[in-house]
Amino acid sequence: MKKLLSISTAVAVVLAFGFWLGQWWSGDRNMNGSPANGERTVLYYKAPMDPSFRSDAPGKSPMGMDLVPVYADEAGGSDPNLVSIDPTIVNNLGVRSADAVKSVLSRRIETVGYIGYDEDTIHHVHTRADGWIEKLSIKATGDPVHRGQILFEFYSPTLVNAQEEYLATLESSNAPLRKASRQRLAAFGVSEAEIKRLESERMVRQRVPVYAMNDGFVAHLGVREGIYVTAATDIMSIAELDSVWVLVEVFERQAAWVKAGQSAEVTLDYLPGEVLQGIVDYVYPELDAKTRTLKVRLRFDNPAEALRPNMFARVTIFGTETSPVVHVPQDALIRGGAVNRVVLAIGDGQFRAQPVKIGIEAGDRVEIRSGLAEGDRVVTSGQFLIDSESNIDSALARMGESNETEIDHSEHEMPAESPPEPSDHDGMEMPQ
Repeated sequence: MKKLLSISTAVAVVLAFGFWLGQWWSGDRNMNGSPANGERTVLYYKAPMDPSFRSDAPGKSPMGMDLVPVYADEAGGSDPNLVSIDPTIVNNLGVRSADAVKSVLSRRIETVGYIGYDEDTIHHVHTRADGWIEKLSIKATGDPVHRGQILFEFYSPTLVNAQEEYLATLESSNAPLRKASRQRLAAFGVSEAEIKRLESERMVRQRVPVYAMNDGFVAHLGVREGIYVTAATDIMSIAELDSVWVLVEVFERQAAWVKAGQSAEVTLDYLPGEVLQGIVDYVYPELDAKTRTLKVRLRFDNPAEALRPNMFARVTIFGTETSPVVHVPQDALIRGGAVNRVVLAIGDGQFRAQPVKIGIEAGDRVEIRSGLAEGDRVVTSGQFLIDSESNIDSALARMGESNETEIDHSEHEMPAESPPEPSDHDGMEMPQ
């Protein structure tokens, strides 16, 4: 009897100790499963540069970096796009951020262009009769030309006959015939000075000189000495450099921003440190079919002839300003095929990928039409790594939900009917 009593007493002591230990353990834990004294429960370890690599114990990643712990309070969040990174890792990755700002945004167009001749100053040299170029004084494209300079001497049987006819009318008393013959010479391009010489000297010139009408440079030379030309032959083109054009190409999406009269700035490698101020002179009516760009023309005075055709220029065109809008640096924007997004810096090492709708782009800023508010902090450096982490975690969360759904469906399915147990009469008969 005493032995039974001692055994009962020992069992009661063990049960009481177990009950006390259970009460202590449950009281020392919080609702999330982490210790009540503030310690965090580590679920697993992952590689900082490859979130798909996980381990149950601390160590090194395949890239040789220390594995980063993932805690229960981080992995149990409801937002699958939320990413938590240790502040030390954030600092090592060089993550930088900037605020979303609400202010007016100038439709500024940054583009490039090339200097060209002012086509309003170009004039082409043609003959008005068939003949031969003799004694050509212009030898190459780019040669300077001065007003009144002889460009070449031109021999034409037609002009020789016209001069002889005019000399014959000078001996006649028929004034209308004399006037008609003089007008015929002028129609062939003979200068007034040459006609007066013919009247005074009464001697026909076999080679008629052709003079330059203004100063400039030879932009095109299409003949050589001795060549036969007609009225359709483009002998040469002469252009002035007192003013030049800057031909600019603007992207199709920016075509509505540019108008004639807007101010512009031009910088050239030829003139480092100098900024040329100009205006938009003309906007061409159609886009280039190959490059899908709109051609815009700027005009600049060039008295010192420092600007030369075909020089490369960097151009800034200042369009009209928008109403106050929310905008962020272009570096913060992650462009996607269907959805554009940014990475929000929430604080305490937490980040979230945020889809946004963008508007105009001006310089290094881009308008955010929806998805962000003024003052939101966006990541401008390292956002692609954080975004990829968010996408991986989201995919894993969706996989987890899919598995839970399959398990839930399997629990509600009716069990299949079990096949009947074989009886002694089923199957092959045994031989007697």
